[in-house]
Amino acid sequence: MNIVAIIPARMGSSRMPGKPMAKIHGMPMIGHVYLRTRMSEHLLETYVATCDKEIFDYIHSIGGKAIMTSESHERATDRTGEAMLEIEKQIDKKIDIVVMVQGDEPMVVPDMIAESIAPFLDDNGVNIVNLMGHIDSISAFEDPNEVKVVVDKNSDAIYFSREPIPSRKKGHASVPMMKQICIIPFRRESLIQFNLWDETELEKIESVDMMRVIENGGKIRMVFFDGNSVSVDTQADLENAVRIMSGDKLMSRYIGKAN
Repeated sequence: MNIVAIIPARMGSSRMPGKPMAKIHGMPMIGHVYLRTRMSEHLLETYVATCDKEIFDYIHSIGGKAIMTSESHERATDRTGEAMLEIEKQIDKKIDIVVMVQGDEPMVVPDMIAESIAPFLDDNGVNIVNLMGHIDSISAFEDPNEVKVVVDKNSDAIYFSREPIPSRKKGHASVPMMKQICIIPFRRESLIQFNLWDETELEKIESVDMMRVIENGGKIRMVFFDGNSVSVDTQADLENAVRIMSGDKLMSRYIGKAN
């Protein structure tokens, strides 16, 4: 099975412009994401998909692979779809599964890749997977930069929101507080189908790609990951990532490769 990881990244983030090149322990964040993703033994190859030459050149400077994509993409998944088709031309073979890893997940680990693709191997009916994790504080649950998710009894996503869901305002002392972790594998045809659909209303309202799938009647299998993860959307998030990663053992395997 041909499985590749694609990391969409652009300098023009609305919440934190330039964040892929923001430094974490002396290395641009996109370098951490790329080098850590590439450690997965399940991947044929790892690529960064970007519309910015600065990112493209940096990835090549650390011995990585990057694909230049259109500047017009509003969503990371659209950029990933364009990159997949270009990669297929380059390697002259079809890709079976694309693992989209967001460029603001600097603590990605190989186990995340392994756990995210496991449902495809067990169930031919699974076409899209997301990782999810516990939210451990009320402040994070109420933070609009943290994408929340609720699931059904089959662990398929019901809804994603930047608002705190499910509601804590009905007298319940405890509700399941789960967040999306942006490690998102697609079967090839599902990624192509995603790009054929128009952007949907709830996708725009929530600013969450996966709502396009739900609004079109698709299923997204959610897989719980019991490990540390941090996404970077703000300067405060960046400072938190620097603090948390100070004791990160995986970083010693690559941190000397770029600056």
